Amino acid sequence: MTAVADNEKLEPEIAVTDRTERLWLSRLGPGLVTGGADDDPSGIGTYSQAGAKFGFALLWTLLLTYPLMVAIQTISARIGRVTGKGLASNMRAFGPRWIVIVLVLLLTVANTINIAADLAAMGAAIGLLVRGPEQLYVVALGASSAILQICLPYERYARFLKWLTIVLFAYVAVAFVVPVDWAQVGLSVVRPRVQLSGDYLTTVVAVLGTTISPYLFFWQASQEVEELRAKPGEHPLRRASSSRAHRQFDRITVDTWVGMGVSNGVGFFIMLTAAATLHVHNISIQTSADAAKALAPIAGRFAALVFAAGIVGTGLLALPVLAGSAAYGAAGAFRWRNSLSLHLTLAREFYSVIVVAILGGVAMTFCHLDPVKALYWSAVANGLAAVPVMIVVMLMGTSQRLMGKYAISGILRFGGWTATVLMAVAAVGMFIPA
Repeated sequence: MTAVADNEKLEPEIAVTDRTERLWLSRLGPGLVTGGADDDPSGIGTYSQAGAKFGFALLWTLLLTYPLMVAIQTISARIGRVTGKGLASNMRAFGPRWIVIVLVLLLTVANTINIAADLAAMGAAIGLLVRGPEQLYVVALGASSAILQICLPYERYARFLKWLTIVLFAYVAVAFVVPVDWAQVGLSVVRPRVQLSGDYLTTVVAVLGTTISPYLFFWQASQEVEELRAKPGEHPLRRASSSRAHRQFDRITVDTWVGMGVSNGVGFFIMLTAAATLHVHNISIQTSADAAKALAPIAGRFAALVFAAGIVGTGLLALPVLAGSAAYGAAGAFRWRNSLSLHLTLAREFYSVIVVAILGGVAMTFCHLDPVKALYWSAVANGLAAVPVMIVVMLMGTSQRLMGKYAISGILRFGGWTATVLMAVAAVGMFIPA
């Protein structure tokens, strides 16, 4: 690895003065927004399928991954705040260029697959309510997302879309309406029966991949940089006093614990609800309509409407995160100007990656993707792509050359490496014959 020079300075491509940047996430923290984006259609589909197929047997994964997810997201956020650069920019300064290009390529491919799966699910969800060609809905949703990202700051329309995600709490309500063997739930969490079958381990990778996803690392680190430059007089924490740095670290810690808590809490109840409503009646999820049945005990004949609102709302929130994180990665690797608050003319290359990622996702849906299976396998792809990215993130976070006196240590370092090892073991286990 090469030495890092002049880490204290903001990158040329991000030293911008666009007035709209002042608006960026002024009301929401990067951790909370990242956690909300994690419960995208891929997450809803994966948790639902896991619960419907294995009952309560995989609930332990969400409790285990919560602190580990917090650790790796906190480390990513700290890297961004301490250095004033996104992950890819730091990777470019930290190691060989080919490693950066490979990792950004992995991120972009995984994100494009995820975008395709989310769009397919969103189209199918609308198809539950309105007759018509689902592919047309997919094209319209993809085009709308791209236009919104180019023409409006994400924060401006996310303020309204985020209310659609409230319907996800219907899964929490269902768990307290239908009969649930809470003793069995507790036993499944405390003493899980781990199966060594390929199907079980693949589902574990899918759950881990939709929970601990590489795009979330890039996104939260980049949003810390966005917040840093949105405030006049702010500097990377390498140049800040210890008291100021620790105040920021405390904010990042609380923000991330809350954001990931919302994400994993909702995911836990989605899986629990599917287990209590679908698994007990031997209903497997083959279509979006099957997945919507989990909400029937509380939503009744409006189950499809509630399900569709959740899928479309979370999808529209997640698409900019997926496409944006790929764009941040590419911009960092090639030193392009980058910000979702910049005008198109100031960041053409950055926005071109966003458009290409969304167009690629739309194009993939024309391959007659099964929306339910696509959600599941996109989570698996994220789980596999996360491992090499996490290794490099941990090497950077613990490097004194990069982080100075704020290099990651102690329990946070232990949690980050534990999360990395867990993801690697699960990914390898998926390919070992039972």
